[in-house]
Amino acid sequence: MYNKVIQNIRPLEFMWPVSNPFIFCVHHLDNYPKGNDEMGPNASLAGRYLGQDFTLKDGWRMYHGERVPGFPAHPHRGFETVTIVLDGFVDHSDSHGAAGRYGMGDVQWMTAGAGLQHCEMFPLRNRNNGNRLELFQIWLNLPAKDKFADPHFKMLWAETIPKTVKQDESGLQTVVTVYAGSYEHVTAPDPAPASWAADPANCINIWTIHMQKGAKWKLPAQSPEMQSMLYFYDGAESLVAGMDVKAGHALELLADQDVYIESTGGDAKFLLLQGMPINEPVVQHGPFVMNTADEIRQAISDYRQTQFGGWPWERYDHVHPREQGRFAKYADGKTEKPLHS
Repeated sequence: MYNKVIQNIRPLEFMWPVSNPFIFCVHHLDNYPKGNDEMGPNASLAGRYLGQDFTLKDGWRMYHGERVPGFPAHPHRGFETVTIVLDGFVDHSDSHGAAGRYGMGDVQWMTAGAGLQHCEMFPLRNRNNGNRLELFQIWLNLPAKDKFADPHFKMLWAETIPKTVKQDESGLQTVVTVYAGSYEHVTAPDPAPASWAADPANCINIWTIHMQKGAKWKLPAQSPEMQSMLYFYDGAESLVAGMDVKAGHALELLADQDVYIESTGGDAKFLLLQGMPINEPVVQHGPFVMNTADEIRQAISDYRQTQFGGWPWERYDHVHPREQGRFAKYADGKTEKPLHS
């Protein structure tokens, strides 16, 4: 049926559909087995296309990893990554000597800017039981004026990320977790300083919405210029703006309309990405996102010549010691830990 609020509905495949200013979104969900001595899977890797293992086999994938699952050293320029780890851990190491381990609700907000290499490995720390990993990685574009910003990352520790619990007239709950932007009386921690999200006028909202079965909740209207994508990634069925929608779909919404949601088929989980578009040309070539093809060619040339600072770590799939807790070490030598590392 016709629905003036829902502009488009598309299935969720491995890479999710996005709208400007977002340029990439993926949901990783892997039920890894027990870890071995190297924090890789304590299981046979036979039959996997190591280095390019994106096929879900036995409930998990190695991705580009050959020893430990994850993404060994690779370059970026011209955009940001926002990595939201719901379960499990990620080990970060980069070409500027920065490093970290984060997970269990933490977010890393990384501005690639002028260029860096980093690796994102998924250490399987638990030797005795499985190692579940669930995360979102979101790419947020940078405008031309900030594409050559100094590379930087900021940790948004789980302890600092606000949640709002809404209760409907039946007493059923919806939990909204605000990773960027604001919702009602709560505001997310500041993002990286050069981010498109750092200017409140750009209205970047990154939320997860977890609804109890039968709960009713209203996604509030925003500016009509904003782009709004709602991802129904886990559950059964929900009513969205009066339309019956099954899990596994992305909904492109009119941002300036209230959207009423009811989780009719069971508990329901959504990811929301909203923001003002960056009204500039976008040219993407793999890990480089620029405004022109000439800038892409320059990025490739610069990377070949400089390696964006080289690689200071012993391995391209560097992981931290098993016993290491959550931490961040920045390029300037500063270190920090959350309250409960």
